[in-house]
Amino acid sequence: MLKASVSFTVLVLWLSSTLSSAQAAKVDNKPDACASGHEFATTDCALTWHGITLYGAYDIGIGWVSHGLPENGYNYEGASLVNRNGFQHRFLVAPNNLQQTGLGIKGKEEFRPGWSVVFNASTGINPQSGLLANASATDTINNGIPRSSYSYAIDGSRAGQPFNDEIYGGVSSAHFGTLTFGRQRALGTDAMLLYDPAGGAYAFSYIGYNGTMAGGGDTENARWDDAVKYRITYGPVHFGAMYKFADGSAGCYSASATWTAANCTPEHAHNNAYGFDLGGAYGKFSADVVFQQYNQAISVLNPLLGPQSPTQSYQSTTDSIDTNPITGGVNLIETNNTVYGIVTDNRAVMVAAKYTWDPVKFYAGYEYIWQNNPSNPLGVGASDQGGYFMSGVEDTNLDSEKLVNIWWTGAKYTYRSKTDITLSWYQQRQNDFRVPSTCSPSAGFRSSCAGTLNEGSLYLDHRFTKRFDGFVGIAYSWVSGGLAIAIPHGPGVPYNSNNNCAPTVGGRFTF
Repeated sequence: MLKASVSFTVLVLWLSSTLSSAQAAKVDNKPDACASGHEFATTDCALTWHGITLYGAYDIGIGWVSHGLPENGYNYEGASLVNRNGFQHRFLVAPNNLQQTGLGIKGKEEFRPGWSVVFNASTGINPQSGLLANASATDTINNGIPRSSYSYAIDGSRAGQPFNDEIYGGVSSAHFGTLTFGRQRALGTDAMLLYDPAGGAYAFSYIGYNGTMAGGGDTENARWDDAVKYRITYGPVHFGAMYKFADGSAGCYSASATWTAANCTPEHAHNNAYGFDLGGAYGKFSADVVFQQYNQAISVLNPLLGPQSPTQSYQSTTDSIDTNPITGGVNLIETNNTVYGIVTDNRAVMVAAKYTWDPVKFYAGYEYIWQNNPSNPLGVGASDQGGYFMSGVEDTNLDSEKLVNIWWTGAKYTYRSKTDITLSWYQQRQNDFRVPSTCSPSAGFRSSCAGTLNEGSLYLDHRFTKRFDGFVGIAYSWVSGGLAIAIPHGPGVPYNSNNNCAPTVGGRFTF
């Protein structure tokens, strides 16, 4: 898929560069192309040549966390959110606080009146290390070491791909909308960036830091590979639809507790997905409703157990297919550079709105998510994102249907056009899907018990120039109940600390 996407993008670039400049469509409300270095430094002009635009951002700061971990160069989300393994207060370099650092190239070239070729290719780079953003690598570098020795291990939709944000191309019509194909942000991600008061800022937004909402149940699904996306606007109303084709390997599955590589059944991937978005604007009010369905969604919560790791009470040594310890020798594939995934079928409905009452903007949103064990199981050796494979797979993690509620609200106040003060609040709740339903302090909590996660944030962002801004703020988050259990197996092992306080100061340069 990556080779096909790159070839398609190269073709689009060639077509764009050969089109006559007289044919280039003028895009309203877009910055003009930069005419000089001085203009680039003092205005928001675009680095555009023959309709092709280079863009990017560099965002870095200094932070402190009350319960954190050592950093690693692959972690692109920073350390603001409460972490299951965090245990120690520390100062650290804070990457990508308001925006993911990265580079991109995009274009829109008219090839006949009202019709244009469009393309975009962008990737995230970690400013503290220069490495590509890679959530999967944060887990694999912690495989086989004790929990007390972990650095940050996260899950996310960027896994070290050359274009870990988006890479797509397509056709746009002034009357019939835009149709694109490739790796693209999910409709839920588009809505999150529009209706989150913090704009998806990793340092100050739970729904930006953790893509559960944007991905319709799992953060890896905030971006979809091999996806067709269609958008059209008619007056004040807009509509979007998206479909992801099944791709990758589904591994080898057997219902037997004593399966081997010789008698398990090779599976076919059923990880297709689809979604719809309907929204509109009336005066200073806008709203959207988004539906998403994703089959065989994968969640990676922890690094693999290894020979130095704690015993079974700290992390499961089995998956739902292979009841042998995950050591590599008894598995279909070796565990080197692999991940352990929980698989579900997810469905989600989200409603979000925004209202502008100058100089204040108000935001609110709500999402309801249904998660069930997959109709079609994945097997050991199934592919995850970014070329990674799963040496451990769970297809029966849920005792019963898991129901997740996420809501958020906030406001942004603009002072004299250059300074924004943003206050946000986020909460995630899950039902008690444990069977039998024995969740209490005396009975002991597990990750299948009801629980909540809360985060509040406040930050100030001042624009010194059109391209450079500085920010300072604080986020505080905490978990309770089943969401305060670190390992998704019983008996429950709690977070090292159930809260985190994270003040941050830094700067951002965009072009």
